[in-house]
Amino acid sequence: MSLSVLRIGPACTVQDQGRTGYLDQGLSRSGAADILALHEGAALLGQAPALAALEMASMGGEFEATERTRIALTGAPMQASVDGNPVIWNASHELEAGQRLTIGAAIQGTYGYLHIGGGIDGDMFLGSRSAHLTAKIGRTVQVGDRLSARAGSGAVGLKLQPDDRFSGGVLRVVASFQTPLFDQDTLDRFANTRFQRGARANRMGIQLESTGEGFAAKGQLNILSEVITPGDIQMTGTGNPFILLPECQTTGGYPRIATVLPSDQPRASQTPAGGQLRFQFVTMDEAVALHAAFQGDLSRLPTQVEPLIRDPHDIPDLLSYQLVGGMISATD
Repeated sequence: MSLSVLRIGPACTVQDQGRTGYLDQGLSRSGAADILALHEGAALLGQAPALAALEMASMGGEFEATERTRIALTGAPMQASVDGNPVIWNASHELEAGQRLTIGAAIQGTYGYLHIGGGIDGDMFLGSRSAHLTAKIGRTVQVGDRLSARAGSGAVGLKLQPDDRFSGGVLRVVASFQTPLFDQDTLDRFANTRFQRGARANRMGIQLESTGEGFAAKGQLNILSEVITPGDIQMTGTGNPFILLPECQTTGGYPRIATVLPSDQPRASQTPAGGQLRFQFVTMDEAVALHAAFQGDLSRLPTQVEPLIRDPHDIPDLLSYQLVGGMISATD
């Protein structure tokens, strides 16, 4: 199975669940900004969630199937069609050789995902196929590339009700080692502030904006650099929070007021520019329980897929189907 890239957005990369175990060597995880979308695609195609997919930031592209190919579309809903006929997002479809898949701009959210049956193949580096542009690992997908997949089996024509995470909302956070550097009034104000995602955002992090005074820690200029991870919320010198994403640096000296729970990181990543966000502190025990529930939800996704019912108006060869197999009596 493979797709030839005819047109592509400016920030499309191949991503899986990333590479772990290299923070001490200065390499962050990378991987999909929306891990949940990887699991949704795997459920729709009946394959492992560790397989790689194409991550599309705000804009997709145009692709031609070089052979019969199974695909799934997940993450931020985008305008999508096959040979000009609209196709449903968060569903799996089959493309015949020569058919063209067109994916336009995101309707909601930020990151959309194109999955291929068997997973997108590519060079494995340190246990992952994920591009990590800030570390110069891999590159963006270009016109003329071929997205090839290993042989795989599974069903198509399935849909899945997506988790609504594409317009902002509440992010649950736990205290970090540096949270005590912020006084209680500042922490209370942080939890009660409605933030807006700013225009400055990429796979390293997203900037948040708010009205009123910024947020500062005691002795902020004397903080030594420490290990940081995706989900950490750093306060810059201007007092604006930054939520760190998969390609963030591995150390930093800006104070961290809190850390977003892994279960809520997809919502943080998918919040579009201008989207509203608020933070809710939870205890560590609550965070552990919420993470266990999230893992359970991921494992149950394959049981939640259902048949994709096609609209007869969208079936070009409808008359070739035998719709009535015999005479039907109104009384028998």
